Amino acid sequence: MPHRGVHQRLRLLHGGTHTTSSSDETGHVTGTKDKDYNVIWFTEVCLSNVLRLETYVQDADREGDSELADFFRKAQAQSKKGAESGKQMLKSRLGS
Repeated sequence: MPHRGVHQRLRLLHGGTHTTSSSDETGHVTGTKDKDYNVIWFTEVCLSNVLRLETYVQDADREGDSELADFFRKAQAQSKKGAESGKQMLKSRLGS
């Protein structure tokens, strides 16, 4: 799939049609430039993963599978790290 901006990819995922190229959307339609939205999206996905992985850790712990629980804890730590990086990037780009 050729590169498309996040807005266009989301529209396609939700059954819409692709009417503009990624270079066409520069914030005029959405009010948010794709590059800023991409960081917002990345940060939200990382935070969502942290929450989802907590469920997976609890499931593995409940089943007595410490190896799997540790695996998910490590993944969760990486997602937290990504979320923190995203928040710092947003703060520096969008202001405090």
